[in-house]
Amino acid sequence: MNRRALLGAAAAAAPAALATPALAQSAPEVRWRLTSSFPRNLDILFGAPEVIARRVAALTDNKFQIRVFPAGEIVGGLQALDAVQAGTVECAHTASYYYVGKEPSFAFFTAMPFGLNTRMYNAWYRHGGGAKLAADLFGAYNCVGFTAGDTGAQMGGWFRKEVKTLADIQGLKFRIAGFAGQVFAKMGAVPTQVAAADIYPSLERGTLDAVEFVGPYDDEKLGFARVAPNYYFPGFWEPGARLHLLVGKNAWEALPPAYKAAIEIACADADMDMTARYDASNPQALRRLLANGAQLRPWSREILSAAWKATHELYDETSAKDARFKTIWDSYRPFRDDEYAWFRVAENSFDNFAFTAAQTVK
Repeated sequence: MNRRALLGAAAAAAPAALATPALAQSAPEVRWRLTSSFPRNLDILFGAPEVIARRVAALTDNKFQIRVFPAGEIVGGLQALDAVQAGTVECAHTASYYYVGKEPSFAFFTAMPFGLNTRMYNAWYRHGGGAKLAADLFGAYNCVGFTAGDTGAQMGGWFRKEVKTLADIQGLKFRIAGFAGQVFAKMGAVPTQVAAADIYPSLERGTLDAVEFVGPYDDEKLGFARVAPNYYFPGFWEPGARLHLLVGKNAWEALPPAYKAAIEIACADADMDMTARYDASNPQALRRLLANGAQLRPWSREILSAAWKATHELYDETSAKDARFKTIWDSYRPFRDDEYAWFRVAENSFDNFAFTAAQTVK
């Protein structure tokens, strides 16, 4: 090829080179494994890390691939944090309150009994100091955390027998996660934490008298109504329940900045999508459950009042012996109280009228 032809070929190639994104020219191939705390059949919970994986791949021209594993394939659902800490996997999608046995402060970043609902949590986390407190806690366990899904307010669980008074709670064997188990223990129940895949077998065998999980969409899939038909509301211990992507610090620090941004964007997508999917799916699932014999029952005022008192006693007791918990509670509680006052004026007044107007206004 002569010099003129060579220059012509180079000129023709130049636009293509300039059009190639800088990321594609310099980005490394990265392969991560993600362990979920949830089984594959719980498609909204398990679907959140799949949303993250797809979005990360799209944002990095498929250079950064995350393979998602359901609970039990690498580690059990309640060992996800341990797997990230140990470097067994690079990341996990889990509920931090599963790890209150390690430290009670983990409860703040999933759900607190009589705590912040989904919108209130967003406000505290983003603009009330919650994100910094979360980073300090996760950092102590060699992790970086990103909010990645919220179920919204949950239901109060499935019970073999009706629960009308505090006397009915005495000795009740109840599957319940997070800090809420300690609240029910104060009221006389016998709480236990069981991973999602093991809940129904425990209920069917009689190891449990009652179970709570999320809400109608998931509860229908898990079949609780077949054994325990009394379906209580509200799940006052989970006014919203936030999930997190936990990433090992070493894995995180090894990522190029563009890949870190991709993770953050993908988690934000998953965060919003989960709440939307539950809000779209729960109404129809509840109708089906009721049509098939589930009995919808509200908690009595007696039980709710006792639970409120037991909850705040527990917060005071825990604050007195755990410095980190006290630091977070001192941020969380005044923010919650302000949010309650505001939501009572605007949100609750609207809800109380509008949600019943179709049946009461003629």
